[in-house]
Amino acid sequence: MRKFYLIVFTSMLLLLTACSSGASKDSIKVIKFADAGWDSLRVHNSIAQFIVEEGYGYDTDVTVGTTAATVQALEQGDINVYMELWTDNIKEVYEKAIEKGSIIKASTNFDDNAQGLYVPSYVIEGDKERGIEPIAPDLKTVEDLAKYPEIFKDPEDPSKGRIVGAPSSWVVSEHLETKIKTYGLDETYNYLAPGSDSAIVASLAGAYKKGEPWVGYYWSPTWVTAGFDLTLLEDHPYDEAMWEENKGTEFPPNDVVVAVHKDFPTQAKDVYEFLQNYKTSNELTEEALNYMEKNEAEADEAAKWWMKEHEDVWTEWVPEDVAEKVKKALN
Repeated sequence: MRKFYLIVFTSMLLLLTACSSGASKDSIKVIKFADAGWDSLRVHNSIAQFIVEEGYGYDTDVTVGTTAATVQALEQGDINVYMELWTDNIKEVYEKAIEKGSIIKASTNFDDNAQGLYVPSYVIEGDKERGIEPIAPDLKTVEDLAKYPEIFKDPEDPSKGRIVGAPSSWVVSEHLETKIKTYGLDETYNYLAPGSDSAIVASLAGAYKKGEPWVGYYWSPTWVTAGFDLTLLEDHPYDEAMWEENKGTEFPPNDVVVAVHKDFPTQAKDVYEFLQNYKTSNELTEEALNYMEKNEAEADEAAKWWMKEHEDVWTEWVPEDVAEKVKKALN
């Protein structure tokens, strides 16, 4: 008899576990977004979270981590939504995940972005208003940097120049180091991988305020590329084979996509349909980032400001009844 009860109890436990597993797979109460550390992603998170919470009634949360960690979490289902996945920065990982079906591309957020090595424009053109003379008028390309290491002097090693790169936790940092070696710039420049995005900005802003030369990595859309007068150094036209071999071209065209875990379309069909319509642009994103910088605002505040300014944009993403709920919550 005891054995019979044990069998019945075990069977019931397995049944409950199966039911519980099915519920967690086919429905969802809290939608988790990825935060890999940059402001434009945080703004898009905040826009989407506000719409999801106020328009669709879900709770939301954010998981913070490196690009590699958050993409892995997306594949595993620990994160549900990635609002700004720079596909070519993690091309191999992204394509494998898409191929095996662990993640799904919902939409292209924007595709008119740029990234690479920038210098303040006054380095090349001067700035009459600030009394700055051009000190590298012939600097046009990344390879041209080989002529000017003494201009971009490393304060910690004056025998070499310094190129400010991306944080080492970002995949693009590896690309930059390879590119610098490919062009032989490692012989006359040190590569600095700052600890964070804010460290890059601090380095640039400090040099810019003094009118000093600076060369380093950045990307758009950002308030930095919108707020400072910068010049993106030219590179060889993109060639996939050459890029894969030695990064000796400009950065590849980069579709910045909204991606979701494979189960998400069935877990939150209504939100997935909204994300399939989510589309902005470099310019639209930089407006929110400029607002953040000028007003010392957090991403949540910038998102609400942006949504009030661009009601015609985001209301196209959602049904009319959802849009009315969101507009009411904004006011």
